[in-house]
Amino acid sequence: MWSLTASEGESTTAHFFLGAGDEGLGTRGIGMRPEESDSELLEDEEDEVPPEPQIIVGICAMTKKSKSKPMTQILERLCRFDYLTVIILGEDVILNEPVENWPSCHCLISFHSKGFPLDKAVAYSKLRNPFLINDLAMQYYIQDRREVYRILQEEGIDLPRYAVLNRDPARPEECNLIEGEDQVEVNGAVFPKPFVEKPVSAEDHNVYIYYPSSAGGGSQRLFRKIGSRSSVYSPESSVRKTGSYIYEEFMPTDGTDVKVYTVGPDYAHAEARKSPALDGKVERDSEGKEIRYPVMLTAMEKLVARKVCVAFKQTVCGFDLLRANGHSFVCDVNGFSFVKNSMKYYDDCAKILGNTIMRELAPQFQIPWSIPTEAEDIPIVPTTSGTMMELRCVIAIIRHGDRTPKQKMKMEVTHPRFFALFEKHGGYKTGKLKLKRPEQLQEVLDITRLLLAELEKEPGGEIEEKTGKLEQLKSVLEMYGHFSGINRKVQLTYYPHGVKASNEGQDPQREALAPSLLLVLKWGGELTPAGRVQAEELGRAFRCMYPGGQGDYAGFPGCGLLRLHSTFRHDLKIYASDEGRVQMTAAAFAKGLLALEGELTPILVQMVKSANMNGLLDSDGDSLSSCQYRVKARLHHILQQDAPFGPEDYDQVRV
Repeated sequence: MWSLTASEGESTTAHFFLGAGDEGLGTRGIGMRPEESDSELLEDEEDEVPPEPQIIVGICAMTKKSKSKPMTQILERLCRFDYLTVIILGEDVILNEPVENWPSCHCLISFHSKGFPLDKAVAYSKLRNPFLINDLAMQYYIQDRREVYRILQEEGIDLPRYAVLNRDPARPEECNLIEGEDQVEVNGAVFPKPFVEKPVSAEDHNVYIYYPSSAGGGSQRLFRKIGSRSSVYSPESSVRKTGSYIYEEFMPTDGTDVKVYTVGPDYAHAEARKSPALDGKVERDSEGKEIRYPVMLTAMEKLVARKVCVAFKQTVCGFDLLRANGHSFVCDVNGFSFVKNSMKYYDDCAKILGNTIMRELAPQFQIPWSIPTEAEDIPIVPTTSGTMMELRCVIAIIRHGDRTPKQKMKMEVTHPRFFALFEKHGGYKTGKLKLKRPEQLQEVLDITRLLLAELEKEPGGEIEEKTGKLEQLKSVLEMYGHFSGINRKVQLTYYPHGVKASNEGQDPQREALAPSLLLVLKWGGELTPAGRVQAEELGRAFRCMYPGGQGDYAGFPGCGLLRLHSTFRHDLKIYASDEGRVQMTAAAFAKGLLALEGELTPILVQMVKSANMNGLLDSDGDSLSSCQYRVKARLHHILQQDAPFGPEDYDQVRV
């Protein structure tokens, strides 16, 4: 364990010097030896012992940063190093004095924040040539997300697929945007919803996430924390039309973000927090601080942290990791940032910074210095062989909540426009096609309206579709005034010899019938308001199944399953079929289980996995399904005949 006390018989100099315009610490600041007084500092030089060489460490940042609690805690520990003296350049000096008048230092800790004159800091470093903890020139790049992504890509660091839209008259080739109902095309790269829209300026925190219409549409608008909110849901689904942006693929992270903090290339501290895109509610503790949870980084993630630290030349550096689909992606690099409320981190950070400074500068001052080697603490891991046991896994299979009645309408269609639609969306590959997306349903509605208009002009024309069926198809598709894949879908099945011949078991060799499509329209079956309440209540009650989660739905924070999703000691996954009622039930359940707030759409997109989930529980393979369909068709044909049931009918059933 690193000792913060001075060696026996040695003194520890730990003065803070403040620049003009600062208030509070004065020359008798943090860490000054109590036995020293102002009069003692003014003793005659002939009575003084020759001073020990001192390495001056300058802190050049805005007052809000240089006097923050994390900085103060770290500087207190840094001052306990022999031969190190810390001076803080006041904000008045930084903003109003020429760099020639700034105090001289041997090591500079300087970083950009709002209002900070980075140009002057660069000029000062060129004038005095101090040892830089964080490279200043690279901080220009960190302020531009385009440059950040470029550097990450050059270093081979995984990041989400992205494209840059530059609305710059001088670069027209980078300003091609085509927006569709559920996607956007940026300079030839297509991003289906959900996708993320980030301003190119890293100082602009207004990041938008756009959701597909199948999940309810709209967008989640992220912003810098205001009170207890960090985002808000908006029904607006159109992208912004002014400004330059980065469009990137949305990464499903199960509702958590990982913040990584490096101190040199060999040290990284990581914490998890609830994703601001989930419901926008910031979790805070009793002191009003945002709740974060410790995270164990994998070996690959530690290598990524090293690469980020080295590539951006920032010894103290924070960046964001997204854990999705078994991989980790860097989505943002913030530069100089500290962990809050972690004494262990403050100890480690001061120790690493102090050793780094001494290793670099001690030879210049002829100061003997060697980094002490210390034995690592051996972690003690309890086993399951004793009486203490831990719940390892909970698996639940849950039915959807209360729904409206499901309704279905079938009709045989033979018009070429339906066949063209079937071919357009790849129906011939499997012989079946499911249409749920708004633009697909709109195509079906357009064909229906066109056929009805033609039937109205020529009632006895060549259109074989029945007017009544087309009218019903049109009225159902026009319900609600908008499309959503959650509440309606159209299925088309190809029959090479016609639906009737297949159902009646006729021999296609004997009768050459024209092919047709069976159109099945399904609607209704939507989750009711009562169903949503049921699912949320079940989610809240579900917490009680975990040890320590007993009580009134475990409403008090920090117990049971309530916050387990943020600790990464879990592997929480929620699966649902592609049925709208099932997906909404799963989202409402997650909302209750994890005490989330706001609309279900962001929760659905981030927490519920629905891709390739059909058959997860009940396997209905194509071979079994087709066999069942043939049996049903034959039985239906036999039972629908208006004739007595004779011996030959028994023979057909037995075949």
